[in-house]
Amino acid sequence: MSKPLRVTAVWDDEAKVFVAQSDDVPGLVTEADTVSALVQKLKFLIPELLDENGYAHDEEIRFTVYSEIEAVTYRAAA
Repeated sequence: MSKPLRVTAVWDDEAKVFVAQSDDVPGLVTEADTVSALVQKLKFLIPELLDENGYAHDEEIRFTVYSEIEAVTYRAAA
């Protein structure tokens, strides 16, 4: 694969996990407590799902995780 697969990770504040999905990897939906743990899961899931979907067998599969985290902050009272 010439360009990295795109994986999107969104923080689910209610479940307190990052949820990952990808249009480049059919069937990919997984979650983890941290981005690091998510990347480790993706290293196993992506090759499995690509094999199941009949994609060409490349030895190296590059992927990029794009994360979105919404946060709130407040100004300190003067």
